[in-house]
Amino acid sequence: MSQSSTSRDGGNRQGTGSSSSGNRVIRMDRIKSIFNPPKALHDGEYEPLNDGFTDDSGTIEGSVYEDYDAEEEAPFSWIEYAIFALIGVAMLWAWNMFLAAAPYFQIRFSNDEWILQNSQSAITSVSTVTNLVTMAILTNIQSSANYPFRINSGLFLSIGVFGFLSISTTYFVDVSATAYLVFLLLMVCLSALAAGLMQNGAFAFAASFGRPEYTQAIMAGQGVAGILPPLAQMVSFLAVPPSTPSSSESGDDNDAAREAGAAAFMYFLTAVAVSAATIAAFVPLVRRHNKLIERRMTAEMAASVTTLEEAERAARHFVSIPTLFRKLRWVSASVFMCFAVTMFFPVFTSKILSVRNEETDGRLFAPGAFIPLAFFFWNLGDLLGRVSTMLPFSLRHRPVALFAISLARLLFLPLYLLCNIRGKGAVVQSDLFYLVLIQLPFGLTNGWLGSSAMMAAGEWVGEGEREAAGGFMGTCLVAGLSAGSVLSFTANGI
Repeated sequence: MSQSSTSRDGGNRQGTGSSSSGNRVIRMDRIKSIFNPPKALHDGEYEPLNDGFTDDSGTIEGSVYEDYDAEEEAPFSWIEYAIFALIGVAMLWAWNMFLAAAPYFQIRFSNDEWILQNSQSAITSVSTVTNLVTMAILTNIQSSANYPFRINSGLFLSIGVFGFLSISTTYFVDVSATAYLVFLLLMVCLSALAAGLMQNGAFAFAASFGRPEYTQAIMAGQGVAGILPPLAQMVSFLAVPPSTPSSSESGDDNDAAREAGAAAFMYFLTAVAVSAATIAAFVPLVRRHNKLIERRMTAEMAASVTTLEEAERAARHFVSIPTLFRKLRWVSASVFMCFAVTMFFPVFTSKILSVRNEETDGRLFAPGAFIPLAFFFWNLGDLLGRVSTMLPFSLRHRPVALFAISLARLLFLPLYLLCNIRGKGAVVQSDLFYLVLIQLPFGLTNGWLGSSAMMAAGEWVGEGEREAAGGFMGTCLVAGLSAGSVLSFTANGI
């Protein structure tokens, strides 16, 4: 305590004129401070931090911008929100295009039964493993990271991948199923690498603005990317009249292959267009970010930084994975568990059929339309959940509650067993029960919980650690997807 603090305890007496009781108060406060340091200085304390950061030894180190008001620096902008949402769309659009092109892949692999049966599992495994390895490596490269470069690199790589896939629908159509599988898995690997670059770069870049709304925008964009492909599949199925037995018998397999190839060409070309549009939209966002760095340079001339890159790196501090986990243990566990549980839903959704008869009740209840409809309901709930995090109510400051909710979502899985799996009959004879009471809330909780956990990460670390925290949370998200995709194989036999 200072002498002024002593004067408040002892009236006008200061210095040597302080009473013995005042001295005892000083000694007691010093003793207490040894065992109870201020929370802002306690590395193990799990509470939101607004500024400053700690190194691995627990020592607080001030950023060169520690006196700068982050909220004043980066006011919320709906334009920037929309750009981050577009980045989220581009991030998952590629993967959803692989799902949308599944009928085309089945035609390309029709001559090899083993490849036909195992191609989807191979695509999923290559994608998740590549994505996880990429995220793990990038998360450990922090101090020298150029996050806008990572985002742009991922977008350009995605354009190249889907450009080649578009060409493959017209040329080299006569190659063997084995050769096409090798080519396809290579494209999947490169696409997953591009997604990893975008995920790591985007979440870290959004966190650097100090606006959790921008992280939510990325998550909302991912929801949009998930909702459009199943809707397009359902509409395209209903738009084509059913073939008659005579036409199917006389139908030409080459004509079917050409039609599927034309549809796949449009899917892949759309992915190219989305990535190109994102690159164009990302330019003003980088300029905005550079202006923020310039303002920081002006505010802190004493830091002796002369370039934007130096200024940006000066605000960073390498944070090890164990340190990030200690600070984000509950929110990182929440996002991991959230997406690990979620990966079971595609297994059930692809096997559950309508309880109604398509011949008497309409083609909407045929598997070709009903299964995409079920995916649509889940993704609609997911999108609504991601958007709902913009509402005032939030549990971002209660990380233990978020983790508890992530565990509670396991209760959705037994509910799928009450539905019409493989057309063998349902315990609950209702499609509304399946679509509205299982698919919709399961997707809703995924979107809300995943977005809440991702947004919370920046509030539990110091300003200089936000970018590292964003990359770490992205890695946890991908790790959850990878773990869930492996565990979901246990439900394949249902």
